[in-house]
Amino acid sequence: MSLKAYQTTAARAEDPRQTEYRLFGQVTRALMEAEQLDRSFIRERMDALDWNRRMWSMLGADCSLATNGLPEQLRANIISLSIWVNKHTSLVMRNKEDFGPLIDVNRIIMQGLLPQEQTQTATTVRQSYG
Repeated sequence: MSLKAYQTTAARAEDPRQTEYRLFGQVTRALMEAEQLDRSFIRERMDALDWNRRMWSMLGADCSLATNGLPEQLRANIISLSIWVNKHTSLVMRNKEDFGPLIDVNRIIMQGLLPQEQTQTATTVRQSYG
């Protein structure tokens, strides 16, 4: 099966939460890899930071639309996070802050996107290996 056919099939099989989870996973992995790079790898580090900032900007913009179906308070929280991500990213780009908080926020959002039973299983596994 070609990559394009696989992507088309996967896109049809995913619900929006799964798609968002997958995107957050890809962006977060890029941030984690960039964090490990020497600061001399400026372009690679900036690319990951920019990708994360663009994702959050799109989320914030989408939540500002009246047609967005999320509850108003959740939309406001996502917009606030989007603003914070933008500011924190600028500080990371200037080597005044670390990647860690950006990665942490993305991971927390990913946990919220998981179905409830998967979240409970992940917590149980994490506690057992503690």
